[in-house]
Amino acid sequence: MKPFALRPGASTLNMFLQGGLPRRDAVPQTLTEKAVIPGIPNARYWLDHDLTLFIQDATEGNKRESEALAKAGKPNNILPLANMLAVSGGGDAGTFAAGLITGWTTHGTRPMFKVVTGISAGALVAPFAYLGSEYDEVIRYIANAIGPKDVFHSRNVLTRLASDGIADSKPLSRLITKYITAEILAAIASEYAKGRILLIGTTDLDSGRPVTWNMGTIAASEAPGALDLFRNIMIASMSIPGAVSPVMIDVDVDGKQFQEMHVDGGVITQVFLYPPGTKMALNRATGAPLRLERHFYVIRNGTLEPQWSGTKRRTLSIGGRAISALIQTQGISDLERIYRMAQQDGADFNLAYIGSDFYFPRNKKFDGEYMKRLFDYAFQLGAKGYPWHKSPPSENSELRNTR
Repeated sequence: MKPFALRPGASTLNMFLQGGLPRRDAVPQTLTEKAVIPGIPNARYWLDHDLTLFIQDATEGNKRESEALAKAGKPNNILPLANMLAVSGGGDAGTFAAGLITGWTTHGTRPMFKVVTGISAGALVAPFAYLGSEYDEVIRYIANAIGPKDVFHSRNVLTRLASDGIADSKPLSRLITKYITAEILAAIASEYAKGRILLIGTTDLDSGRPVTWNMGTIAASEAPGALDLFRNIMIASMSIPGAVSPVMIDVDVDGKQFQEMHVDGGVITQVFLYPPGTKMALNRATGAPLRLERHFYVIRNGTLEPQWSGTKRRTLSIGGRAISALIQTQGISDLERIYRMAQQDGADFNLAYIGSDFYFPRNKKFDGEYMKRLFDYAFQLGAKGYPWHKSPPSENSELRNTR
């Protein structure tokens, strides 16, 4: 009798039956907040629990800004107006932010931002929006020249069973490697030295908690793995769990090595700026210069009205539609949270989103024609001077109902 031999693909199925792909130990729950990136210990924050490190870094950032103003011969006893930009998730609808930002440049009123945050699709735009209008061509290319094959690579059915996602993100990794270079990292580090802040959000799937990464600290660290970490965070922020492979990030706890599993930041938050209570804490910080005026700009890569969709009686269709509705509701709640924080902090709130006047059929995810039409729509709005909404629509409804 011939010895038994595995059929093609049997090893893949065997791996699935035995529990999936190998990984280094996850960080134990009690050690979650003690885990650090080797060589870059202050790379990120757990803002759902402790604001101490974030407030400390924000205070130091304001001091660096004050010092930069003094060197330039400008008044620095009170810090100038801070413009802050938050770019949401939204998948291929991220081209809305790309078009709006580049159109804003054309209009001539786009400011330099003190703070830029990005999550999910917004993470792809955020670093270039942070660096300024000279990087608009990169934003324009990313928005108009990519399709499904430039973002994710679908696995075959059998491989999916044993893998950690329906698709892998190697094409996205190549795209980010092309545009996030050592020179880009140096440019971000230079702006960080002036007190400016760039934040990107991911989700630590093991702990089920949001992680906010200080990309300026990473860029300025000069650590050997800083460039790879920067790229991996951007990929992780866009990696929808189950649909795309997660990003594994090596961490250290008291000399012992572990591995965290990071996925799309939009799992927990669709858009963010900074935690409530930050302004008050900064005002109390010893030696921190005072800032009187803030403008919030929030770009929501999506509509704010529920979108009707006939749903097929299939498991994936039903599950996908339910998740889409959940994300829609979550995104609106995030906008309301930022709006209320603006009221509390005395900040000027400005919101942009895809209006009901835009409609173009989308035949598939990352449909090139849909993305181009959405970019052009947003660009024209930005170039004419976008009529920023001063509150979320739900707040307007509440105001009308109280009259």
